[in-house]
Amino acid sequence: MSDTAPELDTAARPAASNRPTFVWYELLTSDAEEAEAFYKEVVGWTATDSGQTEVRSTLLNAGGRPVAGLMTLPDEAAEAGAKPVWIGYVGVEDVDAATQRVRDGGGAVHRDPADIPNVGRFSMVADPQGAIIALFTPREKMMDPAAPMTPRHIGWHELHTSNWKGAFDFYSGQFGWSKDQAMDMGPMGTYQLFRTSSDTDAVGGMMDSPEFPRPLWLYYITVEDIDGARARVEALGGEVLLEPTEVPGGAWIIRARDPQGAMFALVGPRK
Repeated sequence: MSDTAPELDTAARPAASNRPTFVWYELLTSDAEEAEAFYKEVVGWTATDSGQTEVRSTLLNAGGRPVAGLMTLPDEAAEAGAKPVWIGYVGVEDVDAATQRVRDGGGAVHRDPADIPNVGRFSMVADPQGAIIALFTPREKMMDPAAPMTPRHIGWHELHTSNWKGAFDFYSGQFGWSKDQAMDMGPMGTYQLFRTSSDTDAVGGMMDSPEFPRPLWLYYITVEDIDGARARVEALGGEVLLEPTEVPGGAWIIRARDPQGAMFALVGPRK
């Protein structure tokens, strides 16, 4: 569906570590210009043209380093019913082989593997419950990820699904992800933390979310002041879906929807 990727974000580590993990993020939206203005103000990103000639796409940057991409939802996708959405890219050694494994494992393939000129190769897939991710093999080595909770970078990955146990089995089988702590959320059920590598801390969680319109991955962008960011979301036409809520470790989160309808989340301290 997309031709943006971290072309400028290359240097220090292999395309995939000992286990696949999230390496890139992309917003597909119905109004790229308005979405860019929204996230620049809410998060503090700067924006530059990606340099792709086939499609107009934008890089969203923090401290001169690309963090995510932004592009208009393709017409054919919109006509098929696709809505604005944030997509996470999982780095794999061989996109074609990984895509076939998703198909064999009960997932769906929404776009077969294709090359992004001078950037790499990607496909668009979904897990058996329907949550979409992209698979990506970069053309060159990629930069080490920012330290956890670095402002204006993605700080957490959260799968809201109809069957977290089945979803976890799928991702574990596909990528080797492992369970971390399981948190009892009372009436909300279990929140299962997961690791994408044996030598990292937990990077996200999975839970059943019957109130969500469909299974999806929710990405948490780190901010320096959760209340200030929350105010900017509403002032700029976004919708706050979850008011500031404290989570283990002392951070605070909100969930929100941008003016075009894409769901996202923010995490940071309360000042």
